[in-house]
Amino acid sequence: MSLIADRILEIRQRIDRACLSADRDPASVTLVGVSKTVGRAEIDAAYEAGLRDFGENRVQDAIAKFTDDWPADATRHHIGSLQTNKVRQAMRVIDLFHAVDRLSLVEEMRKQAEKLDRVVPVLVQVNVARDPQKSGCAPEEVSALAASIAGAPELELRGLMTIAPLVSDPEETRPVFAVLRTMRDDLEQTLGISLPHLSMGMTNDFEVAVQEGATLVRVGRAIFVPDQV
Repeated sequence: MSLIADRILEIRQRIDRACLSADRDPASVTLVGVSKTVGRAEIDAAYEAGLRDFGENRVQDAIAKFTDDWPADATRHHIGSLQTNKVRQAMRVIDLFHAVDRLSLVEEMRKQAEKLDRVVPVLVQVNVARDPQKSGCAPEEVSALAASIAGAPELELRGLMTIAPLVSDPEETRPVFAVLRTMRDDLEQTLGISLPHLSMGMTNDFEVAVQEGATLVRVGRAIFVPDQV
């Protein structure tokens, strides 16, 4: 388990260097450990190493890992595509939803949030690269979807999320992240609200994402899989 602590330290150092190169405060970037490949023991080890944000793709896995004796100061992120029939269960365990990408999901989240008497923080997932293998709304749909969330008292729009294409050279992802940042900036002006978060960047490309303004980087393999760097 000490390897997990070493890897978290290494990733934080890489984030710090990326922030320095972009004249950013490292404190503005949150490392989200994506725990989909591991169990609670590894999550606990990462928590002991100082990690406080954890992400899961599947609701059932989040329930299994993020409930019993969950630390009060740890934040639980849902980062995968969310089915409407899983919303009720997810809202009982998730603190921030990254992948809201369609109006039908917004409506179901509003309904379930009202039943639970909570305001639910969400991000809009945008398929910036228009990759048919990835979820997310089309770029031209972002404004309408964001406006519907901003107008919902049960939801709190916090920003945008994207997944860049998997490429051999991380520099190739830079335009995707830059477009998402511009979309966020435009929405802030249009909607007249602050959208503090850009969830972008994973194991292969998080440094480029940080340089382009990421506030949440979702790293799994580089923390939890021994042969990844």
